[in-house]
Amino acid sequence: MFSKIFKPRASVQAGKALYAMAVSQSRLPTFYRDLGVTDDMGGRFELLALHVMLILERLKGQGEAASETGQALFDTFIRALDDVLREQGVGDLAVARQMKKLGEHVYGRIQAYEAAFSADDGGQTVSETLERVVYAEQAPDADCLARLTAYIHDSRKALAQQSLETLLAGQVAWPSIPTSESYQKD
Repeated sequence: MFSKIFKPRASVQAGKALYAMAVSQSRLPTFYRDLGVTDDMGGRFELLALHVMLILERLKGQGEAASETGQALFDTFIRALDDVLREQGVGDLAVARQMKKLGEHVYGRIQAYEAAFSADDGGQTVSETLERVVYAEQAPDADCLARLTAYIHDSRKALAQQSLETLLAGQVAWPSIPTSESYQKD
């Protein structure tokens, strides 16, 4: 009886599972080693935010269960950011200020990616957004930027093809990351 009372809602469980899938994917060494994303807090944050955004985009407008799962994913992401600040030794009084700044960054990323994804320009806006956001600290190699742009395109396509039921069960099948050998410029 108590297990039913204290068991988290399915949407909360799915949101946490989707967050774990985004974390796992965004930590793949090939992003940092082969695609030139800086392997520091900033680079890891940008890739995680990007993967969370990709899932949120897929869940958007797909009904109440998808909306609840997307909110649970977003809430889990924000809680994880709070946890990271606390683990880094940020004091309780400063956490609120830091979370406000991080919240602004997250919402800024969401707006930037939504605008880029809705642009009908063959991926040019997505590429420009990735260059400005993910590669903000350095000028990216053109091949790395093109491959990351192709990966984002492939991810959006793969997510669109996955059943909503699979996503609501907390599962994501990410596409492979293009290698120099497998990627061919159009």
